[in-house]
Amino acid sequence: MDTLWQYQFRIILLGDSTVGKSSLLKRFTDGIYSDVADPTVGVDFYARSLDIEPGVKIKLQLWDTAGQERFRSITTSYYRNSVGGLLVFDLTNRKTFDHVREWHKEVSEHILPHHMVYILIGHKSDLNKDRKVSRDEAEQLAAELGIRYIETSAKCNSNVDRAFELLTRDIYELMKMGEIVTRDGWDGVKSGLTAKVLYPGDDEEELATATAEKGCHC
Repeated sequence: MDTLWQYQFRIILLGDSTVGKSSLLKRFTDGIYSDVADPTVGVDFYARSLDIEPGVKIKLQLWDTAGQERFRSITTSYYRNSVGGLLVFDLTNRKTFDHVREWHKEVSEHILPHHMVYILIGHKSDLNKDRKVSRDEAEQLAAELGIRYIETSAKCNSNVDRAFELLTRDIYELMKMGEIVTRDGWDGVKSGLTAKVLYPGDDEEELATATAEKGCHC
């Protein structure tokens, strides 16, 4: 069966400015990293597809949100149309970790009565000597929020793909369980288009059936 993608998931990156959300996305989608990055203004868009299991390709629509307060009114409009969220903080900046609960609460309240699947990301793990948040602290927060935790580095390309794959798999598993479904007017999850292809075996069976029905009139 020739399929472009079976599902499309819209995922949003959340967190304070300078935590490295854009760097994570550029590493994941383009395989590149730059030490110099301009602050995101409003919302930026990225995309990549993942083969989540044999025969199942999922297209990810990835939204990079500005962390500055002055852009919050713009970014909140994207919350409701997202099925997954990466809560990102900077391991070398304690304040960004302390703000994670605020981000989680704000988004969760905006999308009621629905829910979003989250993963907590401790970013810039390559700067271990400058770490201000321990792994134990981060894992405890993730446990309290009921979500996964993983540490990443866009600079060293450490766990970047894995973070997105874990979140995508969690969403897909919830879909298979019926806890997440497509809804009219909601862009969080969309079903893809499947092109029908007849296999040789199917052609032979159909030909044999047609011949038997037609019979011989000689």
